[in-house]
Amino acid sequence: MRLLFIYNPHAGKERIRSKLLDIIDIFSKAGYEITVHPTMKQGDAVGAVMNLREGYDLIVCCGGDGTLNETITGLLKGEKKLPLGYIPAGSTNDFAVSLGIPKEMLAAADIVVNGSRFFCDIGSFNDRYFVYVAAFGLFTDVSYDTDQALKKTFGHSAYIMEAAKRLGEVRDYHIRVLYDDGVIEDDFVFGMISNSVSVGGLKGITGRDVDLSDGLFEVLLVRSTKTPAEFQEVLKAFFAGKGDAKYVFTFHTSRIRIEASEKIAWTLDGEYGGSMKRAEIINRKSAVEMIVP
Repeated sequence: MRLLFIYNPHAGKERIRSKLLDIIDIFSKAGYEITVHPTMKQGDAVGAVMNLREGYDLIVCCGGDGTLNETITGLLKGEKKLPLGYIPAGSTNDFAVSLGIPKEMLAAADIVVNGSRFFCDIGSFNDRYFVYVAAFGLFTDVSYDTDQALKKTFGHSAYIMEAAKRLGEVRDYHIRVLYDDGVIEDDFVFGMISNSVSVGGLKGITGRDVDLSDGLFEVLLVRSTKTPAEFQEVLKAFFAGKGDAKYVFTFHTSRIRIEASEKIAWTLDGEYGGSMKRAEIINRKSAVEMIVP
């Protein structure tokens, strides 16, 4: 059996450096012939998977949410029907939490060779893919604007530090939302289309009973407010993952189109996803076979 192991050597304070040989040993003892591919630049994992020759039985990636996004993008764009194992090594690892994959790297590597197969949904965003979240507005640029040196030194706390600096920069966007059950048009400060139980390291904000394979996104839209008191009420509802008739819309849908009066910057799985007036977002049901506990 042949295994391609892709890893980001800089993810999560370079945690993999002390674990790399032990991880490879786990794969080798399970009977795999291993090809190791450290990523050298952004987009490297996409190319490594898309250009993969025949004969491999399993792909494993190790890194943060960005490395996982690139690996899955390579699988889908290259039309590779291979199972994917994931060893989380980033600062937040939201999707690993959703899949029940532990943070401890050797325990995650053991799951790769002894776990079960699970087909999970993936989102398409115009001509790109996202694994678990596409979002715009309030603080969504924090993850990709946070200094890499801060991420390496402080981990998840670096995002909190950066978000604190943005409290006075909240703005709204006039958008039209078309989804399975209707149309909404209003001014919004935040929008999130997700398939995860955790976003930004916070559990609960995507709602309850999230199913990663039901073909549906969890959607949360936060309407613009007029006063600081209203904004505080919105934050309470937001962090509780609850809809509020006045300010917060929550619903499920298999596809959604966002049409804005101006270009909006999006984040996809914590990375910059581009600025655009229109986003067509579709749930690709059971698109990728993951290995889970």
